[in-house]
Amino acid sequence: MYPSATAPAPTTLRPPAPLHRRPVGAPAAPVRTGRPLDPRSADQRAALEARQQLAARRPGAPAGTALLPRPGVDGPLRGRLPGGGRPDTTALQAPLVRAAMAHVTRICPGFTPRQLLHQDGRHVLVAGTVGRTPVVAKCLAPRTERRDDDLQWVESFRHEVAAYRAFVRHRPPVRLPKLVAADPDRCVLLLERVPGRTAARERHPVDAPTPGEVRAVLGSIRALNLWRPPSGFDAPLDYPVEIARYHALGLLTDRDTGDLQQLLYGLAHVPAQFCHGDALLSNVVLAPSGPVLVDWERVGWYLPGYDLAVLWSVLSGDTAARRQISQLAQASGTVLRDAFLVNLILVLMRELRMHDLPGAGEEQRILIRRLHDDASLARRAVRAAVGTR
Repeated sequence: MYPSATAPAPTTLRPPAPLHRRPVGAPAAPVRTGRPLDPRSADQRAALEARQQLAARRPGAPAGTALLPRPGVDGPLRGRLPGGGRPDTTALQAPLVRAAMAHVTRICPGFTPRQLLHQDGRHVLVAGTVGRTPVVAKCLAPRTERRDDDLQWVESFRHEVAAYRAFVRHRPPVRLPKLVAADPDRCVLLLERVPGRTAARERHPVDAPTPGEVRAVLGSIRALNLWRPPSGFDAPLDYPVEIARYHALGLLTDRDTGDLQQLLYGLAHVPAQFCHGDALLSNVVLAPSGPVLVDWERVGWYLPGYDLAVLWSVLSGDTAARRQISQLAQASGTVLRDAFLVNLILVLMRELRMHDLPGAGEEQRILIRRLHDDASLARRAVRAAVGTR
């Protein structure tokens, strides 16, 4: 998958310096290593979300659907707002939705709910208007009972609120919904509703977007990755801890772990790259003016190529797009190629842990087999990269 490279001169490998988590507004620093993470964070939250979606999806719906509703099935999330029609009063009168809307009206009394777009055990999304402006209210569902992972969900939501507020001061070179109002204490976001359609309905789309759409999405992602915001963000991923955790879970062998650690040592002084952190096609809206990126809960500083690795992992049906992503990852030399490979292995391990659930149906099993095949391909590429060091 990757062309061979001339082996560089031997160098002394030094362990990376600690990485400290910084709040939004703090100066950015290179990604190296960091403090231990809560074992329920990151892929554990995503796995819970996948289980909820799998249990709630309708008969015949594809597995691994995105959090947000699918155009033409659940109603257009970011398309034309039904502001001229009657509000969907039946769905809006559900107790959980009414409790969430009470939080929204506290920060924006002019908000008029029109349509329930999505509701599960964690999130409530409601389309509405503020005056004549179409908006979407995104809330964490109010809970009567506290769960063990509630803190991680709240922290993730507040991180997204902080990101949108930072983007008001320093606009990134990509399009994103405008912030209308926010309340991090009650976990409420009120955003502009962008006209358009999602680039893919599922997390792992069966039908890939057109080549032109993929190029447009890649262009937006690359523009974001090359941007260095004046105000720093945190580093959401602790690479050594994640490698050790997947090794303990049996997803990585001893050789995999050793290879990844060797690549990681060589990347100790590579500057971090600003990434969306969840660059799935289901988090991209294809608007008339171009791609719009949504769901910024994991934005921050990563090893270079993290967003490309996420896109590569979900585009299994588009070999041309994967080839283009691989070329972009290698275009700047072997160091950035190694960073992409480390990211790719961790992303694929997360996807395997998220989707390899008990009682999976046939479609789910096909996806799991495909992810294992991709992981084997990535392992071979990592071993080849270690051989050229």
